[in-house]
Amino acid sequence: MDVTGTPPAGNRKRLVLLAGLWLFLLLVAVVFRGVLLVFAGAALIAYLIAPGVNRLSKVRIRGHAIPRWVAVLLLYALFFVGVYLFVVALVPNIYAELVRISGGAVTWARTLTPERIEEIAAAAEAWLRERGIPAALSRRSLAERGPEEGVQLSLDLHLFVEGLIDRAAELLEENVGDIVAVSRGILTAVLAGIFMTFFMLMVAAFLSIDSRAIGAYARSLVPREYAEDVQVLAATIDRSLAGVVRGQVTICLVNGALTFLGLVLFQVKFAFLLATIATFLSLIPIFGTIISSVPIVLIGLSGSFGTGAAILAWIIGIHALEAYVLNPKIMGSAARIHPVVVAFALIAGERSYGLVGALFAVPVAAILVACFDFMRKRVQAT
Repeated sequence: MDVTGTPPAGNRKRLVLLAGLWLFLLLVAVVFRGVLLVFAGAALIAYLIAPGVNRLSKVRIRGHAIPRWVAVLLLYALFFVGVYLFVVALVPNIYAELVRISGGAVTWARTLTPERIEEIAAAAEAWLRERGIPAALSRRSLAERGPEEGVQLSLDLHLFVEGLIDRAAELLEENVGDIVAVSRGILTAVLAGIFMTFFMLMVAAFLSIDSRAIGAYARSLVPREYAEDVQVLAATIDRSLAGVVRGQVTICLVNGALTFLGLVLFQVKFAFLLATIATFLSLIPIFGTIISSVPIVLIGLSGSFGTGAAILAWIIGIHALEAYVLNPKIMGSAARIHPVVVAFALIAGERSYGLVGALFAVPVAAILVACFDFMRKRVQAT
């Protein structure tokens, strides 16, 4: 640059050309944004396994380093072994718990005899009267009282339940074809999900194997005079992502293990299924935790009030442990994002791309926050 701060003509031309290349890449991303999440998922997988690939590629056997493609295959093999063991443990437990749920529902439905419905109606009447609400719900009360003005709530519970059962049977008959279509759609979605998972793993393997070449190519698109700033920015983004992505996965596993332990200790039903749901939903900060806690507390309350209160206190303890011990130790201060930013990112991601967008929202927010803070500090330093 000259004394006026204007870059020479040659530098200006180079900057314009590089800016044009970046604009072209941005245009490609916008035009093909429908497939952007697939490649973003592959990039996240490559980022997650990068430390393992780097460490394995430094191991030397008979004086020769392990090739990166071998390191990737070894990690994938460990991953699929883990998935196999997880499925072997998960499927029988889920099947057993679903059988328990369906068996309990069938047993409860069989108890709905006319006499039992009358007992439920009489108990509901007594409960409402204790709270100053006159009601006639049983057939006996309706026959004895008739159209009485003092009755604020009048309902033939037996007839109401029969109507619900008849309506459910009609809906089942009318929508048998829809159920088949929905089942076919679910099967298609599962197969498509499996295909896309293997596709992302394949792309992630390519990214991991050629990460150095890809990084060198990306650096070649940056003007030399800004190379140092870009290097500092990349390091800042890496520190933030390391906490948000790798740290969050670690915390999810700890959360799932502690949740399962608490469910077993307090003898809450469907412990394995509820702990599995809590583990996966923990990938979505704030909202995932709340959503997974609701069924756990409700099922605990179905056993007794003490069980529900105890499991709620256990869950609060887990999240206090995360907030005050695990987050600072695993994620570090560089990865902390204000809860307001997290909430905004989650809502924006969900509105734009659904559940998948919510999963990617926080990592994307971490990158944007790191870039924003870097630019803010640069402006303040000038």
